[in-house]
Order: sequence, then C-alpha cells, then structure tokens
Amino acid sequence: QVQLVESGGGLVQAGGSLRLSCVASGRTFSQYGMGWFRQAPGKEREFVAVVSWSGGSTYYADSVKGRFTISRDNAKNTVYLQMNSLKPEDTAVYYCAALNSGLNYYYAASYGYWGQGTQVTVSS
Repeated sequence: QVQLVESGGGLVQAGGSLRLSCVASGRTFSQYGMGWFRQAPGKEREFVAVVSWSGGSTYYADSVKGRFTISRDNAKNTVYLQMNSLKPEDTAVYYCAALNSGLNYYYAASYGYWGQGTQVTVSS
C-alpha cells in the first residue's frame, strides 16, 4: 500500500517556474517507478513524466521535454517535478502516481496508486 500526497502547485506567470513534490508513505516506495500526469478541465488525464525506481531513467511527454525535470529521493520517499518556462497550456491539476511493475508508463491505467492532485495555473 502506498499513499501519495502532492504539494507545490500554485499560480505563476508564463515563463515562471514551480517545483512539485510528492511524498509517499510506505516502505515500498523505492520499488516503484513514479510518474506525473496532468488533467486540464474538459480533457483527458495525460502523461507528463516518469522516473524509474532507481532514478536512473526518465521519460517525458514531448510537450514538456526540455522544460520539466523529474527526479526522486528514495531516502525521503519523495518524487519531484521541476517545471520551468511554464506556459498557459500547462495549466492543469497535476497528479503523481506509482507505476505497476512491467506496465507501459505512458498509460494512466498502468498506475496503481494516485495522489489527490495539486493545481497549477499559469497566467499569460
């Protein structure tokens, strides 16, 4: 069982930065790949980024590549999403999630545990 709590969202102007954090409870955190998804009003939840259990591998959606960085600290049971050069189209609720082993990281159905989400709003 893994419980996830996100924080760090807020209102920022276009071009600004935010860092999201996701703290996990449970001793098995380091066994999971961890992903970030986002969902804008009226849209499907979409993949943003994923990091492997060791932190050695990362993958990004094309829309955020070069602007966002995912990382993790297993000693702190925390995964981060550093978001730079934010755009109004990045506005969404951002969720962290724990990836079930062996499944495709791109799909939300591959994740077994989800946080409650944190709102990110980017003004133009």
